[in-house]
Amino acid sequence: MAEQQWLNVGKIVNTHGVRGEIKVYPSTDFPDVRFRAGSRLQLVPPERGEPFGVEVERAREQKNVFIVKLKGWDDINYAEQFKGWELKVTAEERVELEEGEYYLSDIIGCSVVSDEGETIGVVADVLSPGANDVWVVKRPKGTDVLIPFIDDVVLDVDVAGRIVKVHLMEGLL
Repeated sequence: MAEQQWLNVGKIVNTHGVRGEIKVYPSTDFPDVRFRAGSRLQLVPPERGEPFGVEVERAREQKNVFIVKLKGWDDINYAEQFKGWELKVTAEERVELEEGEYYLSDIIGCSVVSDEGETIGVVADVLSPGANDVWVVKRPKGTDVLIPFIDDVVLDVDVAGRIVKVHLMEGLL
């Protein structure tokens, strides 16, 4: 049986008030989905331990965090023990994307080939330094290649086939 894959949606960074609300630093592109009333999340301890399910009662955004009230959490003393815990969902619960969109985690491990048929390597990481993402491509021999995620360079992404087709502009290799 395959091990369950978990996706982070946020981390409890503090309590808020005395009625059991928590401050959650989000790590999801879909906080409106993950923190809406009725949303079910898994609470995972920072050390090894069993996750357990919680349900969002209500939430609101405040600066760069979300103030979240979980069902049954009515006391600051109860909420306090969960500082540092992460809120997660299973990979099966991830939000469906529009045509032509994909999760960065789906790109990691894809083979990268040039528009001339040359195998470049495998996407090992995605960096977000500023204006656009940069894909780190591990080559079989030699140094890593940094591929900017722009239309002129990344021509096609086939997530199902695990292949990314790129145009190598002068100076990229």
